[in-house]
Amino acid sequence: MGQMGFFDLEDRYAGLDKFGDPLVLLKKAVPWEDFRPELQAVWRLPAEQRKSNAGRPPWDEVLMFKVLVLQQLYNLSDDQIEYQIRDRLSFMRFLDLGIEDRVPDAKTVWLYREKLAQAGMVKVLFDKFEAWLRDNGYLAMGGQIVDASIVPVPRQRNTREENEMIKAGKTPPAWEEKLHKKRQKDVDARWTKKHGKSHYGYKNHVNVDRRHKFIRDYEVSDASVHDSQKFDALIDRDNTASDVWADSAYRSAETEGKLAERGYRSHIHHKGRRGKPLMARQIKANRTRSKVRVRVEHVFGFQAYCMGGKFIRSIGLVRARAKIGMMNLVYNMSRLVQFERGVAVPG
Repeated sequence: MGQMGFFDLEDRYAGLDKFGDPLVLLKKAVPWEDFRPELQAVWRLPAEQRKSNAGRPPWDEVLMFKVLVLQQLYNLSDDQIEYQIRDRLSFMRFLDLGIEDRVPDAKTVWLYREKLAQAGMVKVLFDKFEAWLRDNGYLAMGGQIVDASIVPVPRQRNTREENEMIKAGKTPPAWEEKLHKKRQKDVDARWTKKHGKSHYGYKNHVNVDRRHKFIRDYEVSDASVHDSQKFDALIDRDNTASDVWADSAYRSAETEGKLAERGYRSHIHHKGRRGKPLMARQIKANRTRSKVRVRVEHVFGFQAYCMGGKFIRSIGLVRARAKIGMMNLVYNMSRLVQFERGVAVPG
């Protein structure tokens, strides 16, 4: 077996292009260098704070950010992303790495992501890209759709007494004696019920514009928080239309009053009550509204089926915010690629 040469590698890349490597379009469409100042602020100490210039230089900020994007795009663990970068030519080309270049290991990926999470920087990066979309013609248009999706995490095997202490904001004494056990316990995630089934984890509350189907804003909470509690915070004042869609979980006299007061047109689904079922006209109105509201389900569906699922392996709300924020950011990047390819149709 001969050694791979430069032109052999080019032939391999040409073969990938023939099948339409999606990472080529992602690399081209996203303004990666725009993120460098924020990433540098988190990942690199100012020159005056460095003790020495000796030692191995830190990884390039944009390269590491692109590693995290790849990890989220395919929902890979830290060990899996290290392996896939080493194994896949498409990943190496996306990262501008050659066969001979070293690859960030799993521990490095964890450390870089952890710094982003602890600094709360993912939301800043999301907002920066969202502003770039608006500046480049992808305005929030046609009204807005608000919804929430459960993001599951590994279930905790706690006793009833331990769960009661967690809800009260206390730490079970036995965990204090076993710090390794405490580190593996998620005290922020909560249980909730949906369609009669129990779910454990967090919620991704989003605002999606009707025309382009980009996520314009998001909030992260534990799964027990009712969808309606994040409604006000998600309303996009910059959307060019005043229409607002949401399912019946968001409907209340207070919400309807606030929307009308602010000049919005409510298309929130009507909600039946015990002893007071929906009338025929309300059922018909709900069906009409569903034709628009379903667009937000396409967003959650893409995250679930095209990005390797919504399940996250992090522990705690701070890390969950970072992981879910990256999920939303990477969805927007993927949606941009669809527009650039001419696959996505506005409206």
